[in-house]
Amino acid sequence: MSASETEIRDLLDYATTLAHEAGDITLKYFGGVVASDAKGDGTPVTIADREAEQLIRSRIERRFPEHSILGEEYGESNPGARVRWILDPIDATRSFMRGVPLYGVLIGIEIEDESTVGVAHFPPLRETVAAGRGLGCTWNERPCRVSEVDRIEDAVICTTDVERILSRPQGTGWRNLQQQCAFSRTWGDCYGHALVATGRIEAQVDPVMAPWDAGPFLTIVTEAGGTFTTLGGEATVHGGSGLSSCSGLHDTLLEFLHVG
Repeated sequence: MSASETEIRDLLDYATTLAHEAGDITLKYFGGVVASDAKGDGTPVTIADREAEQLIRSRIERRFPEHSILGEEYGESNPGARVRWILDPIDATRSFMRGVPLYGVLIGIEIEDESTVGVAHFPPLRETVAAGRGLGCTWNERPCRVSEVDRIEDAVICTTDVERILSRPQGTGWRNLQQQCAFSRTWGDCYGHALVATGRIEAQVDPVMAPWDAGPFLTIVTEAGGTFTTLGGEATVHGGSGLSSCSGLHDTLLEFLHVG
């Protein structure tokens, strides 16, 4: 059964509420000394990550017990459900731990395996970028669009970690792109993708993205008039990488980053 506009709007509203509630939890710890543990992949996790995801999960389970939840900290519950929530309670935990305000609470929702709702909330900045399929994209409740730039020479391109991309097969393409674009920066992690959706930069390149990192951005960037794919050009949040851009540049960017 396909999703109705009413269902999408209701899920978007609830996801936005949950992102704000989880964001309030993170703010209790932000700016202080927060202890962390190392996960199996070496990345840090804090009490704020865990509490924020627990809150979101408990709210979803109470209201939508039939839904599936895939979260960074607690894995997947009820797999195979028609509706799946994808959660990252704190994207950019290292930034959060350092008191840098460019971290976000990310919520994506898939209906029948199709990305349908996306919310990226940045608590210290009081910014929320949210979208539902067919409903457009908003930035703090006002409509937003990607940039209209269509030439690499005029584009601002971002990535999260320069060393990470240079160490991968796309490294040569990234160097070439840096030489030809207007300028490049590392306003990275989730905030870079939000900057694309709100028209403040032209592209965000991430060679490594887990589903919870990418979860909201296929919907957000698409509804803002842009394009989100893997670096291989596949429109999915499950492909292990991500490229957000204004649509006029996307194919050109993929050519720069093409491997093989």
